Amino acid sequence: MQDSQPPQDLTASGPDSRTLKRVGIGAGVIALAVVAIGATTRIGATNDLRDTAQKAAIPSVAIVSPQSDAKGGALVLPGNVQAYNSAAIYARTNGYVSRWLADIGDNVRAGQSLAVLDAPEIDQQLAAAQADYQTALAQQRLADTTAKRWAVMLAKDAVSKQESDEKNGDLAARSAVTNAALANVKRLRALQGFTRLAAPFDGVVTSRSAQIGALVVAGNAASQPLFTVSDIHRMRIYVRVPQGYSSQVKVGMPAALTLPEFPGRSFTATMTRSAGAVDAQSGAVLVELQAANPDRALKPGAFAQVRFDVGQGSGNGLSLPGSAILYGNDGPTVAVVGRDSRVTVRPISIARDEGATVLVASGIRPGERVIDSPPDSIQSGDKVSVQSGGKGAAHAS
Repeated sequence: MQDSQPPQDLTASGPDSRTLKRVGIGAGVIALAVVAIGATTRIGATNDLRDTAQKAAIPSVAIVSPQSDAKGGALVLPGNVQAYNSAAIYARTNGYVSRWLADIGDNVRAGQSLAVLDAPEIDQQLAAAQADYQTALAQQRLADTTAKRWAVMLAKDAVSKQESDEKNGDLAARSAVTNAALANVKRLRALQGFTRLAAPFDGVVTSRSAQIGALVVAGNAASQPLFTVSDIHRMRIYVRVPQGYSSQVKVGMPAALTLPEFPGRSFTATMTRSAGAVDAQSGAVLVELQAANPDRALKPGAFAQVRFDVGQGSGNGLSLPGSAILYGNDGPTVAVVGRDSRVTVRPISIARDEGATVLVASGIRPGERVIDSPPDSIQSGDKVSVQSGGKGAAHAS
């Protein structure tokens, strides 16, 4: 019989409880570290994304700097050249164009025929009116003879006074009818005369829309003139002078004209009249100049640059590109960028507009940074990023 052995202590051979506790704590610490690292990474990525989005939301803009006006005492404005006299020739009666006798570029004299219309209805109406007039005239003559005979019989007491007065009244009525018939004849003769279109003055034909066989309807508001005759021996030039310069241009003042088709050539003009009022929409005064045109170099409807010598001390404006100006209900404005990269929309006063450039009389100062080509939606307080060079699109944040 074998000796029985005591049971072994299982806890002595397994892991210690303290060891297990330490392992659990270590695993928890590691897990917390992993979570903390992940959260920190996510927060950093979110912050980076937010910073990138904010930087992307700030627009990059191109700026320009106001420049002093280099023209000094010269005031250069656009002008519109017009003929000294110009007349659009319309038809005064209905008809068909039978023939036209003048074309564009032809010199015509006052009263010269330009076209002839065929108006058979007017001819027939005139013939009927002349027949009515002859009938009324015959009745008037008979009434006149009758009235005279009754007057003789009244002197012999052969008829009553009442009967004689009736014959005289009939004569007066017949005379009125005759006069009305004659007036109708004259009216139709005048309409018949309108079938010949004539030049109102000496000049040149600058337009023609008459075509043989075309129907012409008088009094049609949508109709085009059959001819346009222009007197171009002298030309009128109309210029809108900004209010700030209106006191410096006066009647009798000379000016020089330049046209794009004649580079290097200057035409002399003289200011002849001024409207004497400032237009509410343009803020300018309309003035008229006249220039001799012996060689017909100046053409009606042409664009010209008009140069006034307004004296020294007038060129005190600042020049900006026309693309830097915003036009709204409150007038012209510019977007100025401050030191904090914030935008200030500021109203300005325009001295003159030369198309590509604009001379600003007030509202900006030299050295300020003005946004070129700003959007219409830009507002004061918007933040922008100024480009180091070149042009960039501007968008308000």
